[in-house]
Amino acid sequence: MASTLLSLASATPSASLSFHEINKGKLNLGCINKEKPNPFIKAKSFGRVSMVVASNVSHFEGITMAPPDPILGVSEAFKADDHELKLNLGVGAYRTEELQPYVLDVVKKADKLLLEKGENLEYLPIEGLAAFNKVTAELLFGADNPVIKQQRVATVQGLSGTGSLRLAAALIERYFPGAKVLISSPTWGNHKNIFNDARVPWSEYRYYDPKTVGLDFEGMIADIKAAPEGSFILLHGCAHNPTGIDPTPEQWGVIADVIQEKNHIPFFDIAYQGFASGSLDTDAASVRMFVARGMEVIAAQSYSKNLGLYAERIGAINVVCSSPEAAARVKSQLKRIARPMYSNPPVHGARIVANIVGDSALFKEWNAEMEMMAGRIKNVRHKLFDSLSSKDKSGKDWSFVLKQIGMFSFTGLNKAQCDNMTNKWHVYMTKDGRISLAGLSLAKCEYLADAIIDSYHNVS
Repeated sequence: MASTLLSLASATPSASLSFHEINKGKLNLGCINKEKPNPFIKAKSFGRVSMVVASNVSHFEGITMAPPDPILGVSEAFKADDHELKLNLGVGAYRTEELQPYVLDVVKKADKLLLEKGENLEYLPIEGLAAFNKVTAELLFGADNPVIKQQRVATVQGLSGTGSLRLAAALIERYFPGAKVLISSPTWGNHKNIFNDARVPWSEYRYYDPKTVGLDFEGMIADIKAAPEGSFILLHGCAHNPTGIDPTPEQWGVIADVIQEKNHIPFFDIAYQGFASGSLDTDAASVRMFVARGMEVIAAQSYSKNLGLYAERIGAINVVCSSPEAAARVKSQLKRIARPMYSNPPVHGARIVANIVGDSALFKEWNAEMEMMAGRIKNVRHKLFDSLSSKDKSGKDWSFVLKQIGMFSFTGLNKAQCDNMTNKWHVYMTKDGRISLAGLSLAKCEYLADAIIDSYHNVS
């Protein structure tokens, strides 16, 4: 807010209140003279009274307005819509059949146990909760994996998947200068942001084939082969986001072959372990295959989806190294990066994970709830396919919906068709055609099918 100097001057300069006198009252607003004008102060004259006014010019005038987040912006638009049939299929967060947020029963039990224990809230070490780091590495690689027993894994607790990826990106920027990260086309929207902010160069490899609404496997292999030796290849361990299209086990073997031949470094993003198929081991099979070949691997984990700990920001970055000495050095540098970034991670969610995975009864209950959540999404996927197939008389093959896995389905709709989904049908989704089946109920599958069919056939 502009402030006004309490300076009243007569017509003669000698009668004016001096800046020296003003400074005595601690009202120093800068020196005004012809040689060094202050851009934040303007002089105004009102007859015999001269007033010096500080203008409301910000130091931050050069900062432009950032565009809205393409995913979170969908939720904001959804909330502003009062239509009774509206659907929010934008954000990847699990919902019940009543389309309400779900807190796992096993999380409630673990949370209650924490309260009963009366744990303190002291700072964690930079690398996070030791019990969490132990169980999260074992969960991903397998407790009996030689890399665990030989202490060849550097594990650091991160701020969920995003923060863990960011730590790895900073490690790449610092110790692999000029190395490029290859990401799938398309990929989760935040991947590009993370590498851009870490100043890590990236390019894309072909992944999605719009003609088949499936995997462009030949294009993917060709692009990985063509990448400069020693590149980092970012892979979605399971339930590819946004397409829901995963390589087959045989295709994973070919991908591993090419990465080994080119001396690339596989970099896995694991956001849905146990949540895609309902099995923790099945969803970790791709990562374990690469590790079993003796490859050094980077893997980021998140517990947002499989434990519903969205707001707790619990995840980890794991670096599988060729020796325990290398793992120790990598861990020390990850800690060095984390210290000025956020100092140390939060404890509450980490304790929840450690207690659930470390307790046989709670672990069994968690597995059952994951199967239930994954099962509900599978049921919705089948119902949507059935609705599309029965309602669409054009003969179009909608089987790609069944071939995809996880919480997302890539519909193949373009931006104009997605706009029609929102403007006409009140279905909110990302503009690349992705829908979150976790935000869909069995009761609304037919309505969604009507919207998709109309948008696909009637909007170019």
